[in-house]
Amino acid sequence: MARSGPGIVFMGTPEFAVESLKAIIRAGYPVKGVVTSQDKPSGRGLQLRSSPVKIFALENNIPVLQPLKLKDPDFLRALHNLHAELQVIVAFRMLPEEVWSMPPLGTFNLHASLLPQYRGAAPINWAVMNGETKTGVTTFFLNHEIDKGSLIYQEEINISPEETAGDVHDRLMIIGADLVVKTIEGIASGQVKAVDQHLIESNLPLRPAPKLFKEDCKIDWKRDSLSLYNFIRGLSPYPAAWSELLTGGGEILKVKIFFALPVNLPAAGKPGILSTDNRNFLHVSTGEGMIAIERIQLEGKKQLYTAEFLHGFSAVNCRFQ
Repeated sequence: MARSGPGIVFMGTPEFAVESLKAIIRAGYPVKGVVTSQDKPSGRGLQLRSSPVKIFALENNIPVLQPLKLKDPDFLRALHNLHAELQVIVAFRMLPEEVWSMPPLGTFNLHASLLPQYRGAAPINWAVMNGETKTGVTTFFLNHEIDKGSLIYQEEINISPEETAGDVHDRLMIIGADLVVKTIEGIASGQVKAVDQHLIESNLPLRPAPKLFKEDCKIDWKRDSLSLYNFIRGLSPYPAAWSELLTGGGEILKVKIFFALPVNLPAAGKPGILSTDNRNFLHVSTGEGMIAIERIQLEGKKQLYTAEFLHGFSAVNCRFQ
């Protein structure tokens, strides 16, 4: 049911953003249009695939803009013609001033951390990888600097020791959607009192959350078991921690590891050395202790629990490098 309130343009791309768009529509705010990424080739046939946000928008008869360049005059003209009073950004790219300064009520972003901590492209991954016990979501007004605009609202959650980045992602997706609606309501009613981030920075060092590349996700078995445990679950299920497995026959296989647990046993050799009964368990020596692989995937194969993996693969005389 429609309600009075600011006309909104929503910008986002992945599934994480869809939940916020759904919440805005459920709350009855008028969505004038959606801005999302261009369709991209995907799969073996390289067929063009639309973003989750575009798919949802079209299903709900919302106009969609897919600019290649955000400073393109045709895009800026089309965006202006939507006559939005407020822009909401969730999991999109960096915006130029021509875009974020356009609506009279401003442009705010939902970020998946408790800013000013974990500014950057991968806040959920880095929080779990670093063994944080708390994280959350933040809404803030955009300005010239990445993730440094004035804070509007925050919502904090605990991270349990067994959670993966995927688990935290799914919880923050729901909590973040509610915070987006709360933020729209606050801006529309004039009750928002944004706070400069520099005023709340503590004496604790700020931890960044830069974009993760392939080499960032490679497992260094010389690390201790606890930090490896956090590293692996912080990259699960995406982009996934990986390593190279050297077989007894000298073949090098690339594997992804989605979950592993520290084992209260001394290392059985140099880091990367395997200990296994070749049926139920697969332990790896680390720089300090052992870690038990729980879920693993050979390149080109499906993800398996360790017992399933060992049913079809002999890990005898293998080691990670």
